[in-house]
Amino acid sequence: MTEPVLHGYFRSTASYRVRIALNLKGVAYADAFHHLRKGEQRASDYLALNPQGLVPTLEMDGAVLIQSLAICEYLDETVAGHRLLPDEPMRRAKVRAAAQIIACDIHPVQNLRILDRLRGLGLAEGQVKAWAAQVIDEGLDAFDRLIAGEEGPFCFGDQVTLADIFLVPQLVNARRFGVTLRWPRLAAVEQACLALDAFTKAAPQNQPDAE
Repeated sequence: MTEPVLHGYFRSTASYRVRIALNLKGVAYADAFHHLRKGEQRASDYLALNPQGLVPTLEMDGAVLIQSLAICEYLDETVAGHRLLPDEPMRRAKVRAAAQIIACDIHPVQNLRILDRLRGLGLAEGQVKAWAAQVIDEGLDAFDRLIAGEEGPFCFGDQVTLADIFLVPQLVNARRFGVTLRWPRLAAVEQACLALDAFTKAAPQNQPDAE
């Protein structure tokens, strides 16, 4: 079987999510680095793999998979071992909802492509960063309230789920934009996750292409 290839960027939070999922599943993979700030994701050979020109892209099982949420769910459905989604339908829906707060509502609007468009419209750098920080703050506040009734150490109990996989990279991004992390519950989840090798090995600073 050919080793999976993960196309990503060390600082990409979406790539970070997939690295965590692959590690939790015990899947060995090769890295293919695309420097986002140099526009390498828009090269013709990469666009042939991923028409969006975004990362991550996972080449696995003879197919090309895009979008981090879809990739993580594919891994959960096809690779034995640690389950990323609960078996019970209601719990599974709640975990998906938490992950989608980040994947669908927070992350897209502070993506490099969107921020560059704001700059192109004439917004000052301080305005761009303040806007991104506000979006992150509001989204994490909603995430925190969503899991408020759940016991730890992770977002939904004593096992890592998709919610944790999406939260930890987003907290890294929050710090980059100067967001005050005012949620003790989220901080505790992050600490519990970072005690696991699957998370620490996936961290941006531990990637071979980290600058």
